[in-house]
Amino acid sequence: MTSPAGRLPWGPMARMAGRRTLFAAPVLLVVTFGVFAIAALSPFDPVKAYAGTAGLTASQADLDQLRANLGADQPLVARWWDWLTSALTGDLGTSAVMRQPVADVIGERLGWSALLAASAFAVAVLLGTALGVLAARRQGGLLDRAVSSLAYTLEAAPAFWLGLLAIWFFSVHLGVLPSGGLTDAGSDVVTPGQVASHLVLPALVLGVSQLPWFFLYVRQGVADALAEDPVRGARARGLAERGVLVGHALRSGMLPMLTLVGSRVPELITGALLVETVFSWPGIAAATVQAATSVDFPLLAALTVLATAAVLAGNLLSDLLYGLADPRVGFDG
Repeated sequence: MTSPAGRLPWGPMARMAGRRTLFAAPVLLVVTFGVFAIAALSPFDPVKAYAGTAGLTASQADLDQLRANLGADQPLVARWWDWLTSALTGDLGTSAVMRQPVADVIGERLGWSALLAASAFAVAVLLGTALGVLAARRQGGLLDRAVSSLAYTLEAAPAFWLGLLAIWFFSVHLGVLPSGGLTDAGSDVVTPGQVASHLVLPALVLGVSQLPWFFLYVRQGVADALAEDPVRGARARGLAERGVLVGHALRSGMLPMLTLVGSRVPELITGALLVETVFSWPGIAAATVQAATSVDFPLLAALTVLATAAVLAGNLLSDLLYGLADPRVGFDG
């Protein structure tokens, strides 16, 4: 809980973060081992994927030598342990399919993926909250029925379908927004203006794909709060409707939505991969697909750890926000 002076409870927050970090370590170990185990059972041959067309005419002796050079001839546990011990020292290995260090592969792409995910998350939260509050004020009204119907429809719409529809309408039909990529065709320089214009469609599509859950949670939470005694009392005291809504109903109604921050991270990551592919956004989507189909052990393990860490961080952030918003919950989780 906060102190009388209103300062943030840094101590309890730090203890919760410490406990979650200790819990995350064995989870990440199991996840990385699972990646290597699943990849070992895959029908794809990493040696042939690395060799490409040259592997079709290479002799068995050459393929065996290449397998030894890549470490693909080692037992599963040995491959996993070698990667793990190197990763703990900061060496994530070399991507066989990308032919460059894994750290460089991720570093070149992670920033663009983070920009897309953050922009989409902001769209989903802000637009979902605003529409949820407006719908809750007039439950059963025209706006409530229209937006609720649209939200339920969007829940069932795949992100890649929304992306293709957005490209057809805004890029092909109207011609007002670029259909993909990071810069305009023929441009060799990445400028903020070009990035912003090319970001609009993928961010909107990914944000809209996540919007239904935020809208529905806020709508229900605010509607329940408006029916509670404290809100009725505030109205009885003559407070303005805006003050009642923002100062009382919205704060209580936002609490359930905070739990979505962590639970939507896996869906956000999955949706981002699909949207990046549709819009040719230079994030980690292409690297993830190539790593999976080519059984690129180092890159596949690093990307999986990154995704798992993002999910765990999202859950921690959700609990911290909930504890700050509702001191009764505390930080004992």
